[in-house]
Formats: sequence, C-alpha cells, structure tokens
Amino acid sequence: MNHVYVWPHFDPILVKFGPFAIHYYALAYITALVVGWRLMRRLVREKPTVATHEQVDDFLSWATLGVVLGGRIGYILFYQPVYFLHHLDRTYAVWDGGMSFHGGLIGVAVAILIYCHRRGLDPWQFADRVAVPVPIGLFLGRIANFINGELWGRPAPAWFPFRMIYPQSGSDVPRYPSELIEATLEGLVLFIVLYTVSRSERIRSQPGYLAGIFVMGYGIARTTAEFFRQPDWFLGYLMFGLTMGQLLSIPMIAIGAVMIWRARRAARTQTALTA
Repeated sequence: MNHVYVWPHFDPILVKFGPFAIHYYALAYITALVVGWRLMRRLVREKPTVATHEQVDDFLSWATLGVVLGGRIGYILFYQPVYFLHHLDRTYAVWDGGMSFHGGLIGVAVAILIYCHRRGLDPWQFADRVAVPVPIGLFLGRIANFINGELWGRPAPAWFPFRMIYPQSGSDVPRYPSELIEATLEGLVLFIVLYTVSRSERIRSQPGYLAGIFVMGYGIARTTAEFFRQPDWFLGYLMFGLTMGQLLSIPMIAIGAVMIWRARRAARTQTALTA
C-alpha cells in the first residue's frame, strides 16, 4: 500500500534552560564527533598501525574546527554568498542550519594535512582511518535535517510507498522524504561499505584506498539522492538541470576513482620492488 504521511511538527530544540538551548542539529554534530573519535581510536591501531590513541585524541579538536569552519564557510561561498554579505550577523548562526558537507570535507582535509605534517604521520593512511566513521555523522546530520523540517523532497509519484506532506513547503503535495533517503545512502549504506572493506588488512595497507572509496561513494550517493531532493529555492536548477549538490558531488566520483587507482598502483609498485 502507498501511504502518505504528514511531517510531524518536531521541536528542533531538545532541551532548553532559560536562554540556553540544545538543538538536535548541534547534538548530531557532537554525537558524530564523539562516536567517530571512539571508532577511529580502534582503527588506527589495526595493522598497519597509523597513529597512537593520544594522537587521535589530539586530532579531535582539529577535526571539530575543520568541520565547523569548513562547513559554514563552504555553505556561505557555495550557496548564499550575496545573502551573507548583507547579513554578516547571521554568519555565525550555525544552530539554524546552513552547513555544507563539501566545505566541511575541505576543512577536514586541510586539518589532516596540517596535523599529519606537524606530527610526522602519513596523511593518506590517516585520512583512510578518518574516512570510515564520517558516514555516521552524515547519517545523524540528515536525521537532524528531518527533525528541523528542512531540505524536503521533490513531489513524489503515487506509486512511491512512503510519501510525506511538508506543511512548511507551502503546499499539501506529497513529497519524497529526501532527508531520510540521504541518511540511508550517504550514511547507512556508505558506512556499511567502508567498514566492511576496512576489515581487510590488504586494503588498509594501501594508503588512500579507503579515503578514495569514501570520496567516490559519497559522490555517487549524494548525486543520486539529489534527484529526490527539492533544490534550494534561492538556487533552483543550475546548468544541465543539475543542483548545486550534484555539481559539487559529481567531480568527487572522478577524484575518488583517481585516489583508488593511485593507491592500487602504489601497492603494485611496492610489491614489484620487494619481489
């Protein structure tokens, strides 16, 4: 049976104490960082050893800074540069949403490069271990988007089994629950793939391989999910009928493929030298 649901009117604030409030959106980021940190502590000690637990603990603050600064700056530059140019006071309002994954990815990549250079670590191997827990954050972030009632989907056909009416969209047209679709593809599916592949010591021994799978996998997942998501009203459809999310994600597929190719080629070269 095809069901149509109405978006529940969630309160985006979990707990409020006077002027102090804990938003689900912020809680998603905090939870993702903590869970990712605990998982990475285990991953870096698996053969081949990449870093110590203390170095992972130290990197947590770098990762947090990369995610927040990169995500916010990326959103401002990629999505609404003109708006924020005229509303500088809104630049810091991250609790209201407005974070770009692509910006956050760049921010974390820069953090990895600087941190590994300062600590004498291999940035490719370190990035491989960072990549595995990232989909956990993507999953929680999309769930927070759903709770906030933002980033709703395009109108869904009658055959789609789970359609949702978003009153905040200004119409009663049943739509795709795109936040949940993105949570599944970018979060759950991508994490299962990465974690399963990371169980292979042979793969872990090829620096950049896991990071390449993540970059390519996210590009595929996000590009696919965008076909279900309503484009941002202030941008609409761009060149070739694509959305901004797709224009930023499609190149990731090629970049990830090159990263995987590079990792495999380096492994073959190393094997030939030691044969």
